[in-house]
Amino acid sequence: MRADYHLHCEFSDDSRERMENQIERAIELGLDEICFTDHVDYGIKKDWSDGNIVWRGGDGVGTAKDQMDPCANVNYPEYFSKIDRMRETYRGQLVIKKGLEFGIQTITADQFRKLYDTWKNELDFVLLSMHQVNNLEFWTQDFQRGKTQKEYNEEYYREIYNVQQIFKDYSVLAHLDLIVRYDENGIYPFENVRDMVAEILKQAIKDGKGIELNTSSWKYRLTDTQPSRAILKLYKDLGGKVLTIGSDAHNANMLADHMEDAVQILRDEIGFTEFCTFDHMKPTFHSF
Repeated sequence: MRADYHLHCEFSDDSRERMENQIERAIELGLDEICFTDHVDYGIKKDWSDGNIVWRGGDGVGTAKDQMDPCANVNYPEYFSKIDRMRETYRGQLVIKKGLEFGIQTITADQFRKLYDTWKNELDFVLLSMHQVNNLEFWTQDFQRGKTQKEYNEEYYREIYNVQQIFKDYSVLAHLDLIVRYDENGIYPFENVRDMVAEILKQAIKDGKGIELNTSSWKYRLTDTQPSRAILKLYKDLGGKVLTIGSDAHNANMLADHMEDAVQILRDEIGFTEFCTFDHMKPTFHSF
């Protein structure tokens, strides 16, 4: 079984890759299953049904809309409908699952709860991600600005733990140490946050949730996996078993990127023997 469980397409505001292209690339690579997980980030993005969507990118004035990106969440009816059509079109060639990536904050948890309740019958899988805290994004350095490295690392993990206390409708924690990707001060020692991460992992295990190995760490030239080997080992040592692998591909060229490397690390270095796929939010275990 080869499955990529973190994929984006034209329904994510930061991807223009057509769903068909991701699917055809997956078939070309010999994958058995994929799950689309397009972005929802309440607080910094609006739903299409809200209207007055802001478009960004290009050079601003005079830029054609097809060269810009909407600051919007997934168009849910069109998204789930298209996946249904793709399932029919590619039946027998590839299993296609329906997922979303929830960029949750404590201040937006209620909105995600309503979203999940509305679409839970459609969903196979939900990634719990944290892309911003108090609507301050990491990639822009808005969240880190004015804080010490210790302060923003601890606040990041504290926010994840606090979200776990109030939101349970997810499958796995995505790219758990994402803050590393955007830390301009270098690698913050894991031992300094180990206890905080352990509490996050214990809560996930208690709730029957898992973590993912996100292979985009190779694309971003990180010095370790994402999450790090230390986090993966800690999760296993604490008894964690629910595990997915995802490329976080926003274009077809990156689909399943370094998947074999990920499997080798999980199996041979960390000692995992199984990974998961999901159906209607329930995990199925597969041997490596």
